Amino acid sequence: MNNNPISSNPSLAVGRYNYDQVDHDFLKERINQFRSQIERRLSGELSEDEFKPLRLMNGVYLQLHSYMLRVAIPYGILSSTMLRGLAYISQYYDRGYGHFTTRQNIQFHWVKLEEMPDILTHLASVEMHALQTSGNCIRNITSDEFAGLAEDEIIDPRVYAEIMRQWSTLHPEFTFLPRKFKIAISGSSNDRVAACFYDIGILTRLNDDQKPVFEVWVGGGLGRIPYKGKIIRDDLPPEHLIAYIEAIIRVYNLHGSRNNLYKSRIKILVENLGIDAYREQVEKEFATMDLDQYRLSDDLVVQIQERFGRPNLKNHPQASEVLEAHRAQDKEFDRWVKNNTHPHFHNDYIAAVISLKEVGKTPGDASTEQMHALADLADQYAFGEVRVTHLQNVVLGHVQKDKLYELWQGLKKQQLATANLGLITDIVCCPGMDYCALANARSIPVAKQIAALFEDIELQEKIGPVNIGVDGCINSCAHHHIMNIGVLGVDKKGEEFYQIKLGGSSYKEGAAIGSILGAAVKAEEAVKAVEKLIYFYLEQRQANEHFIDTYRRLGTAPFKEIVYATA
Repeated sequence: MNNNPISSNPSLAVGRYNYDQVDHDFLKERINQFRSQIERRLSGELSEDEFKPLRLMNGVYLQLHSYMLRVAIPYGILSSTMLRGLAYISQYYDRGYGHFTTRQNIQFHWVKLEEMPDILTHLASVEMHALQTSGNCIRNITSDEFAGLAEDEIIDPRVYAEIMRQWSTLHPEFTFLPRKFKIAISGSSNDRVAACFYDIGILTRLNDDQKPVFEVWVGGGLGRIPYKGKIIRDDLPPEHLIAYIEAIIRVYNLHGSRNNLYKSRIKILVENLGIDAYREQVEKEFATMDLDQYRLSDDLVVQIQERFGRPNLKNHPQASEVLEAHRAQDKEFDRWVKNNTHPHFHNDYIAAVISLKEVGKTPGDASTEQMHALADLADQYAFGEVRVTHLQNVVLGHVQKDKLYELWQGLKKQQLATANLGLITDIVCCPGMDYCALANARSIPVAKQIAALFEDIELQEKIGPVNIGVDGCINSCAHHHIMNIGVLGVDKKGEEFYQIKLGGSSYKEGAAIGSILGAAVKAEEAVKAVEKLIYFYLEQRQANEHFIDTYRRLGTAPFKEIVYATA
């Protein structure tokens, strides 16, 4: 089912909310405020302690070697103009690349504080910003990378994500929450956003009357103490979305801990109170609210929809036949189509998933040249729209099937045609101690070494689907807790060690937090451990079993023995 209601106005950028003058004026004012704050910091008028909350609310981190800027990509959608803007920043203000994260953001790791206002001004010129990409506030709201094109979609979640973005930006009550707060939304009941591991996760289903309702999860999260969220309501009418999530956050804001950094997330509050008691307080708060004031009327939703652009999907009756002919003629292309595409609701189109996980390269990184090339390819083949996934890849969502071979050839020229989506080298990785001041260990070299072990694509396909996350600290930016194989860097008396977890899974059906395999080991042993685990799995698996299935059937003990057994 697909009820894509987004405007078909050809003057609007496809797939995303297009700014009006109010939006531009708002960003200009905010940049001028921050420019003044930066000048006061550089002059010494503001100390670092005084400046820190101001820079964090504008997405600026102080990392190991320089400042870092985190830029929001709301619900993961970029126009080609936006992507060229990011490429410009990478070229003239950074070191020629950007790093896409699991939060559908992009980070620049080598920016100068004195140049930040100019960077933000350039971002604003392409309708982007870095507001609330850090700090104890509602962060960038993420969504399904196949929003608006998936066959199983009930509503287009981008419209509601945009409504939540506007509602939450500089919300006077939620600017200084007990801790950071993350929301994800999908327009389908098939979870493609890891909804149960967010502070609030939202899935969509049809009720008994065949009307869309939201299933709302609360209290999920990773980090030091990972929890799977719980359903607080499974029948929320879309018109009450803002009111209900505001009630959830009000209760959290009132009762959430501000005394202990490690116990301040909503997941701890929900766990301590229990979901029934938390739900009772939320429903009590919700009952006191003026629902007419918060109601998302059809007119309001349409107003937001009309600021989006929609692709003009024409019929191409021979497109599927042409694609099949190209696949038959080129085995390498056929492999890429098999591994790196996703069905589209329109039979003449397909979604192309572009891996940023070429073996030997840093997962999630895209160079200036690659960003420019992706922007050009998006204009040529995908209505100028690029999507960012929460697994550090990108998507061109509306590609004519008969043009897919040409697109693939263009991607090959930029080393962007790696056919490993969902396979063992499609590793998720945080920046680690090479960049991040919070990290205990390096993550990028470990991820590269693991990928190098399995570089042969035929071996990858023999292994089958398995996901790996490599984190440099417990904050779990690479989601190691919910990966089939998670690798976590830990500090032991100033030395880098790595803990291995097995059995994690991200999505609603079968969602699980992995179990620690045993004692932490040195980097080279961790890489060797992953190799042992995979070859043990290949020996033990039954017909059609994926890694996670074999692990669940056998349990932790035999995997632990194969890693830690001494000769």
